[in-house]
Amino acid sequence: MDVLIKNGRILTMAGKDYDKGDILIEGTKIKKVAEHIDPPENFEVIDAQGMWVMPGIVDAHCHIGMWEDGIGEEGADGNEMTDPVTPHLRAIDGINPDDNSFREAREHGVTTVVTGPGSANVIGGQFAALKTYGRRVDDMVIKAPLAVKAALGENPKRVYGGQHKAPSTRMATAAILRQALIRAQEYRRKLELGKKDPDKMPDRDIKMEILVRVLNREIPLKIHAHRADDILTAIRIAREFNIDFTLDHCTEGHRIVDFLLEENAKVIVGPLLTERSKVELKNLTFKAPAILSRAGLKVAIMTDHPVIPIQYLPVCASIAVREGMDEMEALKAITIYPAQITGLDDRVGSLEEGKDADVVIFDGHPLDVRSRTQWVFIDGNPVFRRE
Repeated sequence: MDVLIKNGRILTMAGKDYDKGDILIEGTKIKKVAEHIDPPENFEVIDAQGMWVMPGIVDAHCHIGMWEDGIGEEGADGNEMTDPVTPHLRAIDGINPDDNSFREAREHGVTTVVTGPGSANVIGGQFAALKTYGRRVDDMVIKAPLAVKAALGENPKRVYGGQHKAPSTRMATAAILRQALIRAQEYRRKLELGKKDPDKMPDRDIKMEILVRVLNREIPLKIHAHRADDILTAIRIAREFNIDFTLDHCTEGHRIVDFLLEENAKVIVGPLLTERSKVELKNLTFKAPAILSRAGLKVAIMTDHPVIPIQYLPVCASIAVREGMDEMEALKAITIYPAQITGLDDRVGSLEEGKDADVVIFDGHPLDVRSRTQWVFIDGNPVFRRE
């Protein structure tokens, strides 16, 4: 579908905004963003006068499709709680695209999701980036694997301590993570030897294959860490192995801003619109995004869906503004910053020529909880239109 959106108040997330501007969508891509574009022949024209236009919203950390809405145990496919080291598990093999939450996500303007395994395991498996529209996962994927999930803190302790297995302490969690990365280093060494001498090629190990990609900095380690000491352990281990990483949840990051700045850390904060359901959340605060942002860090706000239903991601950004975050930084925290932090900004997160035509039109300011989506485009397709 070729479309010209005219007369909208455009928030590009790319430096230049328009009080009244146009967006030309040709095929699956954004062809042009400008103050005025003459309507080409055979293009549908949408008059967005009085409306706000922005990029599709991006959730940098959720579990959509892995814990299906309203199904219970049958739809719970996010935690393989039989082995603390499962890097070979792939989110795309557990996601159900028929999960109602995908529809709710896109109807509320969330067009890109980074989804994957939970935090029961020290290494839980492979996250994927998807669009929120499609009949099968294969057609929704932007990148898979996008990252490998690791988890520190309470969750692995609780799951495996309850089974009277390691890890039952933070020490064991860190040691198991290190040991897995050391095994991957050894596997990588054997692969190099095997290239020179086929007789020395090791048996294929899909657990180690994906961790070698982490060691080679081809994909990051996506590290679940709430408490300040767990965040610092994540940084310590990432330094030891020189791996790329993101700090997911980062609940107490606001208490150690100086250390995060030293690392130029990639922080994905949340879920915030939730109860303090465990000890490591005792310092949960909606002020955290503002504190981190004002210090100079790029902050992504996430839902951890289904902890916070994914359609309320803009609400989380709105509350962050109420608690001191700059309004534009909050908008970037659900668009361009999560795209940059997860390595997807070449395609999504802003309205720029050549990027995917993921566009949302609101009838009011996107951070006003009373505003409603009027149109949602994913890859140039109108996936939602309010009647």
